[in-house]
Amino acid sequence: MKGTEVRTLIDEEKQRVRERVWDLLDNADAVHDASVHGRIPNFKGSDEAATRLAGLPAWRDAEFIKAVPDKAQLPVRARALSEGKTVFMAVPKLADPRPFYLLDPAALTVQPVEAASSKIAATVAPKVDVDALRPVDMVVVGSVAVNRAGVRIGKGAGYSDLEFAFLMEAGLISPQTIVVSTVHTLQVVDEELPATEHDFGVDLIVTPDEVISCSSPHRPAGLVWEHLDAQKIASIPVLAARAPSAGR
Repeated sequence: MKGTEVRTLIDEEKQRVRERVWDLLDNADAVHDASVHGRIPNFKGSDEAATRLAGLPAWRDAEFIKAVPDKAQLPVRARALSEGKTVFMAVPKLADPRPFYLLDPAALTVQPVEAASSKIAATVAPKVDVDALRPVDMVVVGSVAVNRAGVRIGKGAGYSDLEFAFLMEAGLISPQTIVVSTVHTLQVVDEELPATEHDFGVDLIVTPDEVISCSSPHRPAGLVWEHLDAQKIASIPVLAARAPSAGR
């Protein structure tokens, strides 16, 4: 079976997991939105999960945090800024030559909880290239589903994986960087989850009720170019500039 066929089968299995977890969350009234389908769940209890994360030594030691812009992780971003931590957040779809917002708590002109909002961050935080970033102590991501081995499934767009791989190649994410996903308890599944070479795993799962340590989660060495189609590369300036064929 060809690599593309294998990835197609994996993608189909991932979607089945997503649909099942989305249905579970909707039926349990566990999210703030009318329906969670197609999204990273904005789960009820995200504030409690952020508080639990903030009690960990890894959080207290972290100075520079890369965080996703999803609503479920807004309490984490707000807490980080209020505690004086610098937050890097990707521009939507990485669709800018300067693909990250730099949220420096010392330079904020609004309150941390406001700056942590993706919409407000876009108006108050400068966009920067990767050269302006510092090595990351912690990566905070959302998930649709995650298992206790640290295998996660996102909503399917693939941008979190691209951001992670891009920062790995830039030397800003290292083996010492802690990767965390904050989720609802119902998003933690007791089963094997499908994954490809470009998928990254998490070191810690934090729910409103517990912290789960994951052993030896997978980390890609960098971008897996053969998993990216030409359209995706062309839509992301930092990838288009670094694509293997860019200099030919």
